[in-house]
Amino acid sequence: MKKLILIAFFALLYLGVQAQDSGFGLGVVFGEPTGLSAKLWTSERTALDATVAWSFYGSGWLHMHADFLIHNFDLIDVSQGSLPLYFGVGGYVGLGSDMWLGARIPFGIAYHFEDAPVEIFAELVPGLALLPQIDFYMGGGIGVRYYF
Repeated sequence: MKKLILIAFFALLYLGVQAQDSGFGLGVVFGEPTGLSAKLWTSERTALDATVAWSFYGSGWLHMHADFLIHNFDLIDVSQGSLPLYFGVGGYVGLGSDMWLGARIPFGIAYHFEDAPVEIFAELVPGLALLPQIDFYMGGGIGVRYYF
């Protein structure tokens, strides 16, 4: 089961790498969890993001998640670049002494530079672990991505 989940997750990342000229970004996120972050824009307002990271929750574990995000570019007006608020829904898998499986609801803000293919972001992510036991989870972090 763990191998199947890992294969599916890396296949999703591979598909994103193949679409680099369609808005694919790769970077890092620091917080809970901390690791590599990828984002693939699917339209002007929607995107898929995925992370492979280390979670410091409990005794620590490998954390992988994927989210569907909706961005609102109209709420905050800036003179240069763009500053969308976003929200979404997704899931996560944690691999450690146990395998964790749960749902996430990310909320965040991102700044897209006008003259550089760079995005900085901050997000809070409440979640609910479903396996091996039901438990509340709170994640979040700050990060940066470079778009190819």
